[in-house]
Amino acid sequence: HVQLVESGGGSVQAGGSLRLSCAASGYTYNRNCMAWFRQAPGKEREGVARIATGSGNTYYADSVKGRFTITRGQNKHALFLQMTSLKPDDTAMYFCAVRLNSGCPTRPADFGYWGQGTQVTVS
Repeated sequence: HVQLVESGGGSVQAGGSLRLSCAASGYTYNRNCMAWFRQAPGKEREGVARIATGSGNTYYADSVKGRFTITRGQNKHALFLQMTSLKPDDTAMYFCAVRLNSGCPTRPADFGYWGQGTQVTVS
């Protein structure tokens, strides 16, 4: 039973930083894709960053490049998103997601497991 639990969200002023964490459990396949998505009210869910756990390659949305960094924990089932220089446009619910198949695509529909989300508010 795959479980993903996010933490670390909160309210911050523009220009500030936050670090999101995702604790994943219930699977042993280590060559997968882990990602952060976000969804603001009235908007579609969008990809923020993802990491291919086999290669270690990382991918970022243009809107967060240079400001956000996605990393994995040493236990390989922990995922982090370091967010700096936050902007009001970054305000959203942030979700951790895992894909237990080959490839590291961009679409939310390609990820089979999701956390409940953690709210990030930038004012």
